[in-house]
Formats: sequence, structure tokens, C-alpha cells
Amino acid sequence: MTDRPLLLLDVDGPLNPFRSRLAGLRGYAGHRMRPTIWMSRRDPASRSARRGLKVRLHPAHGARLTALPYELAWATTWMHQANTMIAPHIGLPGDLPVIEWPELFAPDPDGLSWKTRALVDWAAGRPFAWVDDMINPLDRAWVATHHPAPALLLRVHPRHGLRDRDFSALTRWAADLSPAGR
Repeated sequence: MTDRPLLLLDVDGPLNPFRSRLAGLRGYAGHRMRPTIWMSRRDPASRSARRGLKVRLHPAHGARLTALPYELAWATTWMHQANTMIAPHIGLPGDLPVIEWPELFAPDPDGLSWKTRALVDWAAGRPFAWVDDMINPLDRAWVATHHPAPALLLRVHPRHGLRDRDFSALTRWAADLSPAGR
């Protein structure tokens, strides 16, 4: 067990700003990938299935993420494929822990993101920062009520992906957790 907080990373939105045009993203590179979850939702004979999913990744994000004072883990539908398909393109190790969702995309009766309850269970009372494009105010309120440790829910717009201000927010929040920052 480490004293560092968890940094729970989504892929689509924060690392892959899928709502943006590649031309508008300085430093990003485009890739074609076939993650299992995406392929399972496509007709195998369709043009999109043959071409694969367009993924935009910034090769410097891995170094910036590993420089943060967190223990990194994947909180994405890509699950273990984030280690094999995403990590090599951004410079992250290929053995990060992965949250395995009990059920993907299951609607929550309270209007939470389908990830929220499982993510809090997985964190097991540890401080965490969750970086995702699907975080809503209900998630923030639920985590504040049901998670005993500090938590930062950082919503990243899927048109922009992680930006300097997001890295700054993550750095500040972790510093505020440390005994020296109190």
C-alpha cells in the first residue's frame, strides 16, 4: 500500500479527445485501433469496423502523468486493452491496474455515471482523483457522501482532452493532501 492517492484515468475524452478534429490538436497523433468493446458494438462487415476506431493520443501525456504524485490506474471501458493499445502510444507502463466493471453502460437508478459506484468500491477508502468526460454533479455529491477519503472528480471535455490546467489541478490537489501541504 502506498501513501500516494490514486489517479483513475478514462481513455475516451481525457486522453483521446474524440470530439475534436485532429488538425485542431497540437501534438496529438491519430491512430486506428480495434478495442474489443468498440468492435462488439459494430457490424463486423461495416466500413467503420474494417477501418477501426480513430483514436487521438498525445505522446507526452504518459510522462506528464507519471510525473504526478499519484498511483495510476485505468478507469475505462478499454479495461486491460488500455495497457496494450493506449499505454505504448503515450509512454505509460503496460501494467497499470485496471478497474474491471461489473456491467458496462448499465443505467444508474440515481442518475450517476455508470462507473461511479464501482469506482468508489475499487478505491476502497483511498484518496483518489478521477479524470473522465462523463462526470456529473450527481457523481460529485454521491462520492462526497459515500467515500470516506478525499476525492477529486475532474471532468475533462472530450473536445479538448487533458490540458495544462488539468495537470495543474491534479498537482495542486495532491499537494493539498500531503502533510506538508496542510
